[in-house]
Amino acid sequence: MNTSMENKKTKGRQKIPMRKIENKKALFTSFSKRLGGLFKTASELVKEFDVDIGIIVFFPTGKLHSFFHPTVDAVVSRFQNPDMQLSDDTHLAMVFAQNSMNQLKEKLEELDIKEKTEIARTNYFDQMTKFRQKGWWESIEQLNEDEVSKFEAWLNVASFTMHYRLNQLIVSSSLGCESCGV
Repeated sequence: MNTSMENKKTKGRQKIPMRKIENKKALFTSFSKRLGGLFKTASELVKEFDVDIGIIVFFPTGKLHSFFHPTVDAVVSRFQNPDMQLSDDTHLAMVFAQNSMNQLKEKLEELDIKEKTEIARTNYFDQMTKFRQKGWWESIEQLNEDEVSKFEAWLNVASFTMHYRLNQLIVSSSLGCESCGV
């Protein structure tokens, strides 16, 4: 009996054991990724549960990384006095920070969409370059329906352009010959 586990080609997502990373480049890369994940999770907690949060991380090089919502002062004040209500100034700062964060998130989402579009476009042009290098007769069998339609449109434009240029050459050639007296 075949189960879905027997048909899997990969092991899937695996838990990586926590251990100190000795390679400096791998350390910086891993730290950057994990820190980004930590801050993203903190941001999601703020958005989903409307919490105040503060995170301070000192990297071994001495560089400081921090995430606070709504502000450093508001988080520290709440830490020192958990029953304290936010002042009007702190509340305004919190609203401003939230709006700024939302605007930045929207811009980031727009840039992500643009990046994905450009990657897809680059991949398409790379495919077309490989296609032209092989010769259409060697790789046309590998195209899917959408790619065949795009290739057909490209061929139509190329054909039209060649006929137009040929007609220009014929007209200029016949005009040139008449002026020569031929």
